[in-house]
Amino acid sequence: MLDWLLQKLPARHREKARDYLVLTRMDRPIGALLLLWPTWWALWLAAGDFPPWKPLIIFTLGVFAMRAAGCAINDYADRKLDPQVARTAGRPIAAGRVTPNEALLVFAALLAVAFVLVLFTNALTIKLAFAGAALAAIYPFTKRWTYLPQVVLGAAFGWSIPMAFAAVTHTVPPLGWLLFLGNILWSVIYDTEYAMVDRDDDLKVGVKSTAILFGDADLPILGMLMGTLLLALLFVGQRAGLGWPYWLGLLVAAGLFAYQLWLIRRRERDACLAAFRHNNWLGLTLWIGIVLALAVK
Repeated sequence: MLDWLLQKLPARHREKARDYLVLTRMDRPIGALLLLWPTWWALWLAAGDFPPWKPLIIFTLGVFAMRAAGCAINDYADRKLDPQVARTAGRPIAAGRVTPNEALLVFAALLAVAFVLVLFTNALTIKLAFAGAALAAIYPFTKRWTYLPQVVLGAAFGWSIPMAFAAVTHTVPPLGWLLFLGNILWSVIYDTEYAMVDRDDDLKVGVKSTAILFGDADLPILGMLMGTLLLALLFVGQRAGLGWPYWLGLLVAAGLFAYQLWLIRRRERDACLAAFRHNNWLGLTLWIGIVLALAVK
Protein backbone atom coordinates (compact mmCIF):
# COMPACT_ATOMS: atom_id res chain seq x y z
CA MET A 1 0.00 0.00 0.00
CA LEU A 2 2.76 2.44 0.96
CA ASP A 3 4.73 1.56 -2.17
CA TRP A 4 1.65 2.19 -4.29
CA LEU A 5 1.17 5.63 -2.71
CA LEU A 6 4.83 6.48 -3.17
CA GLN A 7 4.62 5.64 -6.86
CA LYS A 8 1.98 8.36 -7.25
CA LEU A 9 4.45 11.03 -6.14
CA PRO A 10 6.83 12.84 -8.51
CA ALA A 11 10.17 11.03 -8.73
CA ARG A 12 12.07 13.95 -7.13
CA HIS A 13 9.93 13.69 -3.95
CA ARG A 14 9.60 9.90 -3.78
CA GLU A 15 12.80 9.07 -1.91
CA LYS A 16 12.37 11.84 0.66
CA ALA A 17 8.78 10.73 1.30
CA ARG A 18 10.01 7.16 1.75
CA ASP A 19 12.58 8.35 4.27
CA TYR A 20 9.88 10.18 6.25
CA LEU A 21 7.70 7.05 6.24
CA VAL A 22 10.61 4.98 7.52
CA LEU A 23 11.43 7.65 10.12
CA THR A 24 7.89 7.38 11.48
CA ARG A 25 7.87 3.54 11.12
CA MET A 26 4.85 3.57 8.85
CA ASP A 27 6.47 0.59 7.17
CA ARG A 28 6.42 -1.32 10.50
CA PRO A 29 2.96 -1.10 12.08
CA ILE A 30 3.69 -3.38 15.05
CA GLY A 31 4.40 -0.42 17.36
CA ALA A 32 1.13 1.27 16.41
CA LEU A 33 -0.78 -1.95 17.03
CA LEU A 34 0.73 -2.30 20.50
CA LEU A 35 -0.60 1.17 21.21
CA LEU A 36 -3.93 0.55 19.47
CA TRP A 37 -5.02 -2.56 21.40
CA PRO A 38 -5.02 -1.02 24.92
CA THR A 39 -6.71 2.07 23.49
CA TRP A 40 -9.47 -0.12 22.11
CA TRP A 41 -9.65 -2.09 25.37
CA ALA A 42 -10.32 1.21 27.14
CA LEU A 43 -12.87 2.49 24.61
CA TRP A 44 -14.94 -0.70 24.77
CA LEU A 45 -14.77 -0.94 28.58
CA ALA A 46 -15.61 2.76 28.98
CA ALA A 47 -18.65 2.44 26.71
CA GLY A 48 -19.70 -0.94 28.09
CA ASP A 49 -20.41 -1.93 24.49
CA PHE A 50 -19.38 -0.81 21.01
CA PRO A 51 -18.02 2.73 21.61
CA PRO A 52 -19.46 5.80 19.87
CA TRP A 53 -18.02 6.30 16.41
CA LYS A 54 -16.62 9.75 17.12
CA PRO A 55 -14.13 8.80 19.89
CA LEU A 56 -13.36 5.51 18.12
CA ILE A 57 -12.25 7.35 14.97
CA ILE A 58 -10.46 10.11 16.88
CA PHE A 59 -8.46 7.73 19.05
CA THR A 60 -7.68 5.30 16.25
CA LEU A 61 -6.25 8.09 14.10
CA GLY A 62 -4.56 9.59 17.15
CA VAL A 63 -2.79 6.30 17.89
CA PHE A 64 -1.07 6.29 14.51
CA ALA A 65 -0.23 10.00 14.70
CA MET A 66 1.25 9.76 18.21
CA ARG A 67 3.18 6.58 17.48
CA ALA A 68 4.67 8.18 14.37
CA ALA A 69 5.54 11.31 16.35
CA GLY A 70 7.16 9.18 19.04
CA CYS A 71 9.32 7.42 16.46
CA ALA A 72 10.49 10.74 15.01
CA ILE A 73 11.51 12.18 18.39
CA ASN A 74 13.07 8.83 19.38
CA ASP A 75 15.35 8.84 16.33
CA TYR A 76 16.22 12.48 17.00
CA ALA A 77 17.21 11.62 20.56
CA ASP A 78 19.22 8.59 19.39
CA ARG A 79 20.85 10.30 16.40
CA LYS A 80 24.36 9.81 17.84
CA LEU A 81 23.69 6.32 19.21
CA ASP A 82 21.89 4.66 16.29
CA PRO A 83 24.96 4.62 13.98
CA GLN A 84 26.75 2.52 16.63
CA VAL A 85 24.05 -0.16 16.82
CA ALA A 86 23.85 -2.70 14.01
CA ARG A 87 20.04 -2.89 13.93
CA THR A 88 19.52 0.89 13.83
CA ALA A 89 22.48 2.08 11.75
CA GLY A 90 20.35 2.26 8.61
CA ARG A 91 17.64 4.50 10.07
CA PRO A 92 17.12 7.76 8.11
CA ILE A 93 18.81 10.14 10.57
CA ALA A 94 21.65 7.74 11.39
CA ALA A 95 22.29 7.21 7.68
CA GLY A 96 22.11 10.95 6.92
CA ARG A 97 19.00 10.79 4.72
CA VAL A 98 16.93 12.93 7.12
CA THR A 99 18.38 15.81 9.14
CA PRO A 100 17.72 16.19 12.88
CA ASN A 101 15.84 19.44 12.22
CA GLU A 102 13.60 17.69 9.70
CA ALA A 103 12.82 15.04 12.32
CA LEU A 104 11.85 17.75 14.82
CA LEU A 105 9.54 19.33 12.23
CA VAL A 106 7.91 15.96 11.53
CA PHE A 107 7.46 15.43 15.27
CA ALA A 108 5.87 18.85 15.74
CA ALA A 109 3.55 18.39 12.74
CA LEU A 110 2.32 14.99 13.93
CA LEU A 111 1.86 16.29 17.47
CA ALA A 112 -0.24 19.12 16.04
CA VAL A 113 -2.39 16.63 14.10
CA ALA A 114 -2.96 14.60 17.26
CA PHE A 115 -3.85 17.71 19.25
CA VAL A 116 -6.37 18.86 16.62
CA LEU A 117 -8.04 15.44 16.90
CA VAL A 118 -8.27 15.79 20.69
CA LEU A 119 -9.98 19.17 20.31
CA PHE A 120 -13.06 17.27 19.09
CA THR A 121 -13.43 15.56 22.50
CA ASN A 122 -14.01 17.32 25.84
CA ALA A 123 -12.17 19.51 28.34
CA LEU A 124 -10.89 16.69 30.56
CA THR A 125 -9.51 14.75 27.60
CA ILE A 126 -7.77 17.87 26.29
CA LYS A 127 -6.14 18.46 29.68
CA LEU A 128 -4.95 14.86 29.82
CA ALA A 129 -3.54 15.20 26.30
CA PHE A 130 -0.89 17.67 27.50
CA ALA A 131 0.48 15.07 29.93
CA GLY A 132 0.45 12.48 27.14
CA ALA A 133 2.43 14.75 24.83
CA ALA A 134 4.99 15.39 27.58
CA LEU A 135 5.44 11.66 28.19
CA ALA A 136 5.91 11.03 24.47
CA ALA A 137 8.53 13.78 24.25
CA ILE A 138 10.62 12.78 27.29
CA TYR A 139 10.59 8.98 26.86
CA PRO A 140 13.41 8.77 24.27
CA PHE A 141 15.76 10.68 26.57
CA THR A 142 15.11 8.57 29.69
CA LYS A 143 17.38 5.75 28.55
CA ARG A 144 20.34 8.06 29.30
CA TRP A 145 19.64 8.38 33.02
CA THR A 146 17.52 5.43 34.14
CA TYR A 147 17.45 1.67 33.63
CA LEU A 148 13.65 1.87 33.54
CA PRO A 149 12.83 3.71 30.30
CA GLN A 150 10.35 0.90 29.56
CA VAL A 151 8.22 2.13 32.49
CA VAL A 152 8.09 5.62 30.95
CA LEU A 153 7.26 4.04 27.59
CA GLY A 154 4.39 2.15 29.25
CA ALA A 155 3.05 5.38 30.71
CA ALA A 156 3.36 7.15 27.34
CA PHE A 157 1.77 4.29 25.39
CA GLY A 158 -0.90 3.75 28.02
CA TRP A 159 -1.92 7.38 28.51
CA SER A 160 -4.52 6.86 25.81
CA ILE A 161 -6.38 4.68 28.34
CA PRO A 162 -7.39 7.43 30.81
CA MET A 163 -7.95 9.72 27.83
CA ALA A 164 -10.32 7.21 26.25
CA PHE A 165 -12.31 6.86 29.47
CA ALA A 166 -12.43 10.65 29.79
CA ALA A 167 -13.65 11.04 26.21
CA VAL A 168 -16.46 8.50 26.62
CA THR A 169 -17.53 8.98 30.27
CA HIS A 170 -16.14 12.47 31.12
CA THR A 171 -14.23 10.91 34.03
CA VAL A 172 -11.49 8.35 34.69
CA PRO A 173 -12.83 5.65 37.04
CA PRO A 174 -10.63 3.24 39.06
CA LEU A 175 -11.10 0.69 36.25
CA GLY A 176 -9.33 3.05 33.87
CA TRP A 177 -6.34 3.53 36.17
CA LEU A 178 -6.14 -0.22 36.85
CA LEU A 179 -6.04 -0.86 33.11
CA PHE A 180 -3.41 1.89 32.75
CA LEU A 181 -1.17 0.22 35.35
CA GLY A 182 -1.66 -3.11 33.60
CA ASN A 183 -0.54 -1.58 30.32
CA ILE A 184 2.65 -0.30 31.98
CA LEU A 185 3.41 -3.88 33.01
CA TRP A 186 2.72 -5.12 29.48
CA SER A 187 4.96 -2.43 27.97
CA VAL A 188 7.81 -3.37 30.31
CA ILE A 189 7.39 -7.00 29.21
CA TYR A 190 7.41 -6.50 25.45
CA ASP A 191 9.93 -3.68 25.41
CA THR A 192 12.31 -5.70 27.58
CA GLU A 193 12.06 -8.46 24.98
CA TYR A 194 12.81 -5.82 22.36
CA ALA A 195 15.74 -4.43 24.37
CA MET A 196 17.20 -7.94 24.70
CA VAL A 197 17.83 -7.79 20.94
CA ASP A 198 20.22 -4.84 21.36
CA ARG A 199 21.54 -5.60 24.84
CA ASP A 200 25.17 -6.19 23.79
CA ASP A 201 25.26 -3.04 21.62
CA ASP A 202 23.54 -0.96 24.32
CA LEU A 203 26.14 -2.01 26.88
CA LYS A 204 28.89 -0.79 24.55
CA VAL A 205 27.35 2.63 23.88
CA GLY A 206 26.07 3.22 27.42
CA VAL A 207 22.31 3.05 26.81
CA LYS A 208 20.26 1.85 29.77
CA SER A 209 17.28 -0.55 29.69
CA THR A 210 15.42 -3.11 31.78
CA ALA A 211 17.12 -5.83 29.73
CA ILE A 212 20.46 -4.63 31.13
CA LEU A 213 19.03 -4.06 34.62
CA PHE A 214 17.57 -7.57 34.82
CA GLY A 215 20.75 -9.19 33.46
CA ASP A 216 20.76 -12.99 33.61
CA ALA A 217 17.63 -12.88 35.77
CA ASP A 218 15.66 -11.52 32.82
CA LEU A 219 13.60 -14.66 32.14
CA PRO A 220 12.32 -15.25 35.71
CA ILE A 221 11.62 -11.52 36.12
CA LEU A 222 9.68 -11.45 32.85
CA GLY A 223 7.74 -14.49 34.03
CA MET A 224 6.82 -12.70 37.26
CA LEU A 225 5.80 -9.56 35.36
CA MET A 226 3.62 -11.66 33.06
CA GLY A 227 1.94 -13.28 36.05
CA THR A 228 1.37 -9.89 37.69
CA LEU A 229 -0.15 -8.52 34.50
CA LEU A 230 -2.51 -11.48 34.21
CA LEU A 231 -3.56 -10.90 37.83
CA ALA A 232 -4.20 -7.20 37.09
CA LEU A 233 -6.27 -8.16 34.05
CA LEU A 234 -8.21 -10.61 36.21
CA PHE A 235 -9.11 -7.70 38.50
CA VAL A 236 -10.09 -5.66 35.41
CA GLY A 237 -12.48 -8.41 34.36
CA GLN A 238 -13.98 -8.67 37.84
CA ARG A 239 -14.46 -4.92 38.21
CA ALA A 240 -16.00 -4.63 34.72
CA GLY A 241 -18.26 -7.64 35.32
CA LEU A 242 -17.03 -9.43 32.20
CA GLY A 243 -18.20 -12.95 31.37
CA TRP A 244 -16.68 -16.16 30.05
CA PRO A 245 -15.33 -14.87 26.70
CA TYR A 246 -12.98 -12.55 28.58
CA TRP A 247 -11.80 -15.31 30.89
CA LEU A 248 -11.18 -17.53 27.90
CA GLY A 249 -9.18 -14.71 26.31
CA LEU A 250 -7.18 -14.35 29.53
CA LEU A 251 -6.41 -18.07 29.47
CA VAL A 252 -5.22 -17.81 25.85
CA ALA A 253 -3.11 -14.79 26.84
CA ALA A 254 -1.42 -16.90 29.54
CA GLY A 255 -0.58 -19.48 26.89
CA LEU A 256 0.81 -16.79 24.59
CA PHE A 257 3.05 -15.52 27.38
CA ALA A 258 4.28 -19.05 28.03
CA TYR A 259 5.14 -19.34 24.32
CA GLN A 260 7.09 -16.07 24.47
CA LEU A 261 9.16 -17.33 27.38
CA TRP A 262 9.89 -20.49 25.44
CA LEU A 263 10.93 -18.43 22.41
CA ILE A 264 13.46 -16.34 24.33
CA ARG A 265 14.81 -19.19 26.48
CA ARG A 266 18.24 -18.98 24.77
CA ARG A 267 18.14 -15.17 24.48
CA GLU A 268 18.83 -15.28 20.76
CA ARG A 269 18.30 -11.95 18.98
CA ASP A 270 15.87 -13.14 16.32
CA ALA A 271 13.85 -15.07 18.90
CA CYS A 272 13.62 -12.05 21.22
CA LEU A 273 12.43 -9.90 18.31
CA ALA A 274 9.86 -12.56 17.39
CA ALA A 275 8.61 -12.63 21.00
CA PHE A 276 8.25 -8.84 20.97
CA ARG A 277 6.19 -8.95 17.77
CA HIS A 278 4.12 -11.81 19.16
CA ASN A 279 2.56 -9.39 21.66
CA ASN A 280 0.35 -8.11 18.86
CA TRP A 281 -1.60 -11.38 19.08
CA LEU A 282 -1.89 -11.03 22.85
CA GLY A 283 -3.37 -7.55 22.52
CA LEU A 284 -5.78 -8.71 19.84
CA THR A 285 -6.83 -11.74 21.92
CA LEU A 286 -7.69 -9.60 24.93
CA TRP A 287 -9.60 -7.11 22.79
CA ILE A 288 -11.68 -9.91 21.24
CA GLY A 289 -12.33 -11.27 24.73
CA ILE A 290 -13.55 -7.86 25.92
CA VAL A 291 -15.75 -7.31 22.86
CA LEU A 292 -17.40 -10.74 23.09
CA ALA A 293 -17.84 -10.51 26.87
CA LEU A 294 -19.59 -7.15 26.54
CA ALA A 295 -21.73 -8.48 23.68
CA VAL A 296 -23.08 -11.36 25.78
CA LYS A 297 -23.30 -9.40 29.01
